[in-house]
Amino acid sequence: MLKTYSLEHDKRKEVEGLFRAYNKILNAIIEDVWSSIRWKQIKIKGKNQFRLLPIYRKDNSFRKYLRNKHLKGWIYAAHWVDSALKTAFSIMDSWKKNYVKGDRKRVCPKARRLFIRVKQTLCKLEGGNLRVTTAPKSFVYFDLSKRYFKIPREISSSGIGEPIITLNRIYLPIHAPDKRPEPATGKVAWDSNMLSLDGYSPKTGWVKIDTKALATVHISSFEKRRSVQRKAKTKKVKRVLRKYSRTEMNRARKHQLEIARVINSLAEVNGFERLRKERMYSRSKVWNREIMRTDWRAIRRLVDSGVELSPQYTSEECSRCGWINRDLNGSIFRCRSCGLTIDRQLNAALNLYLKMEGVPHQMRWWDMHILPSLVGGYFLTGAEQKAPYELVRELYEAVKPKLYTYDSYADAYLPVPT
Repeated sequence: MLKTYSLEHDKRKEVEGLFRAYNKILNAIIEDVWSSIRWKQIKIKGKNQFRLLPIYRKDNSFRKYLRNKHLKGWIYAAHWVDSALKTAFSIMDSWKKNYVKGDRKRVCPKARRLFIRVKQTLCKLEGGNLRVTTAPKSFVYFDLSKRYFKIPREISSSGIGEPIITLNRIYLPIHAPDKRPEPATGKVAWDSNMLSLDGYSPKTGWVKIDTKALATVHISSFEKRRSVQRKAKTKKVKRVLRKYSRTEMNRARKHQLEIARVINSLAEVNGFERLRKERMYSRSKVWNREIMRTDWRAIRRLVDSGVELSPQYTSEECSRCGWINRDLNGSIFRCRSCGLTIDRQLNAALNLYLKMEGVPHQMRWWDMHILPSLVGGYFLTGAEQKAPYELVRELYEAVKPKLYTYDSYADAYLPVPT
């Protein structure tokens, strides 16, 4: 796992000459690569139009030619030319990727900001300092003693990535050992709802993943696009709409990945409803928009070992006796046959778990296997809870999807086992 930390430095006067020389040679290499481009004409699929796609040299012989060319008259360490070569090709690859997408013009890119990319052969950790070689037998020492992060003792210079240094800051990447969680076991069945994913298994009890933050991403992006669409349909407006769409996709993807990671950490096998959005649309625009914003399928694809279950009668069927409630209202499911009163989403998750295990509805089996897990409850991920319904904290650091576990389920009036 690679983590990058940044801190300020006061070596501007000592390294500014190297920065300007590095920037000059970097742009010179980019221009040489640009001059080697061969533009290939490719027909656009489905249109009577053509695009020019760039193809430039990246072979070792061309790199060697550029290195020898720019080493002439170079007064600093030769490894800085190698670093500039690597950075130049990275900039060209980034420009090509964005040019193919239509986000860049057919203009040679240029590095305007002053920075240097330090190869591992040019830096070394010495106590609380980072030694950087500028020229043969000439060094600059960056003080790391005032850093806010820790460098593990087992990390040597080989455990440091390639630092990026600007005129006033240093960005230090460190290879930290991965903290692998224990492999998940068991099965969990998940009921997909508009603002949550409700799961159940006898091992975990009832768990709920809050997906409101993911829904907010789609809602805010929709409102922004609608306000822009009310204006004149110009090329500038279309570019803004594409930008909002890309931003929405990237932000939603981040939430989806974190939700999938939480699901993977809870069980080895996860069961999901086989839902089809096209069959859920109605005449209500509000309802259709809510359905369109859901990411059930996207999350399902990101789960390592997921199985699909039939959604038929998932919410209407009593998980204890199998009686079907044709008149569902509110968030509580009430069975007129066996007297079970339980949360509607929990009941749906229980039904999916029964389908997942291939167990028919039997009151005695339900009282023996499911009832103890709802009354006793289980804690997840080793987190400490001081009260029922308390949010489990310190689960993940990136998006932090809210995960709830229930120690004792007070909202369900469970039947007394017979």
